[in-house]
Amino acid sequence: MEIVLSTFSLVQAWLFEAVINPFVYYAGLGSFTEEAYDATEWLLIGVCELILLFIVLRPLEALIPVQKITDSRARWMDFLYTVIYRLGAMSLVVFFVLDPMFDQINSLLHLQGIKAFDLENLWPGVTDVPLVSFMLYLIVLDFCDYWYHRFEHQFSWSWALHSLHHSQQNMNLWSDNRNHLLDDFIRSIVMAVIALAIGVQPGQYVLLIACSRILQSLQHANVRIHFGALGERLLVSPRYHRQHHAIGLGHESAGAGTLGGHNFAVLFPIWDILFGTALFSPEFAATGVRDQLAPPAGIGRDYGRGFWAQQWRGLQRMLG
Repeated sequence: MEIVLSTFSLVQAWLFEAVINPFVYYAGLGSFTEEAYDATEWLLIGVCELILLFIVLRPLEALIPVQKITDSRARWMDFLYTVIYRLGAMSLVVFFVLDPMFDQINSLLHLQGIKAFDLENLWPGVTDVPLVSFMLYLIVLDFCDYWYHRFEHQFSWSWALHSLHHSQQNMNLWSDNRNHLLDDFIRSIVMAVIALAIGVQPGQYVLLIACSRILQSLQHANVRIHFGALGERLLVSPRYHRQHHAIGLGHESAGAGTLGGHNFAVLFPIWDILFGTALFSPEFAATGVRDQLAPPAGIGRDYGRGFWAQQWRGLQRMLG
């Protein structure tokens, strides 16, 4: 592990000095040098994620697929979304933009004699252990992500954007990042504010997001995998999450359009179990949105083929 971390640091330093830093100064952004160095770390992590996904999940999709891919262009479009999101570092950019603002707020609170909240201080001696604090942050952020995810399905304007994610009828390992840019931006702001409010540090945030993204890529993969009766209740599996993407079932309640649904948990199914939205089924269901289907089952809605068409149609849906 030390060798891996040391090699990563060396590559990060070389990439920053040889490419990123000269570009930053050429663009007249020298005051953002520190942020650019952190962004270099995020960029490398994104590249490592892409390589890991291709090496591990892509062969599994070929070996034990749930369905035959009938639209290779749609899968390539999902790959484009993944590259944009994982190398574009939207979450990290938002986090570092908000971080100075929270520093100012904490300074004002300190002047008033008010100590800023930090989740790690709840259980001194226990939460001081890095792995414990990491898991604690992961659980709290996942709880908040569960409710934000339910929010996306509850209101017509938010579903209008989020439905792009569900419109993939050939769900695959790249489908996790098939999202409307506005939807991603709003969610990134919400999660960054929560992370800063509970005391997550920049270095921790990078690892928390990377860990979550790897698991979510597995969930969306076109692989016939489940974790067994117990495992399905501990960690969201590809089969469990596929129920959430099932046409007219996982993200729509019968006859109610976008309201209701099942399996909103992002990482841990315990939230679905506690709040009555869990659906455990042995079925690997077909995915998509009901209104994509031809009449009379749906209305034959077109969610767009290309990137900009999908973004534009999302805005059109949001505006009614």
